[in-house]
Amino acid sequence: MTRSAMLAAFALCAAQPAFALDWMDNSIGYRFGTKFAEPYNTQDIRKSVINLTHASGYTYGSIYMNLDILKSDHKDDSATETYLVYRHTLDIGKISGKEFKGPGMRGLGLTLGLDWNHKNDNSYASRKLMWVAGPTLMVDVPGFLNISLLALWESNKPIGVTSRYDYDTHAMLNAAWGIPLGSGWSFEGYMNYIGTKGRNEFGGPTGPETNIDMQVMYDFSAAAGLKPGKLKAGFEYQYWRNKFGNPSNVPGSLARTPMVRAEYHF
Repeated sequence: MTRSAMLAAFALCAAQPAFALDWMDNSIGYRFGTKFAEPYNTQDIRKSVINLTHASGYTYGSIYMNLDILKSDHKDDSATETYLVYRHTLDIGKISGKEFKGPGMRGLGLTLGLDWNHKNDNSYASRKLMWVAGPTLMVDVPGFLNISLLALWESNKPIGVTSRYDYDTHAMLNAAWGIPLGSGWSFEGYMNYIGTKGRNEFGGPTGPETNIDMQVMYDFSAAAGLKPGKLKAGFEYQYWRNKFGNPSNVPGSLARTPMVRAEYHF
């Protein structure tokens, strides 16, 4: 797919749907951990992360958007990073008028979107831009479980690169879930398995990437005098192998990061 075609598809999906929203959930959250890792850095890094999240659904699909603002300690140049994820999933069954349901299957979608980041550290200073597109299977479970097979068109322009560098088009298997466990508990998170993307900006090899981020959350809304689902807190764990496609022989390419997390929904 050409970049102009991707821009056109994204503009179509990013446009405000001309339909009333069936549901919407906005939240602001905070998480904290002391064992973050960054490629070519041998030290454990302390980070505070603020996230702003929007999720909504309308007649023909759903929208998800998350902005993370990450603040590192001095071991990572006291850097600030912003990372945006946008996904728009069109429900093929609702658009076509045909049923895409069966045992264990809630529906079938087409997902389009992007990742974008900006980081102001002194060594790499990532300027990632990545377009994504592919089919999504909506699994019939309590809560939700979506499994997507996406093509990725990724580019970057870090320190030492004079013009934006395009990696090879590569694939990602993604799962995202939010499963109620009962008694106010829930299991939430995502998993990405990303294939190799060819040579990096400096001619080195890349490796397949595994990123699993899991959260066990408890609803504290009643204790705070709020409606259910408004205030959640719990524990999060991230396992990230070959972070950003850096092979396993690169120091800091493996992260095992426990975190505490809290979020307010509105």
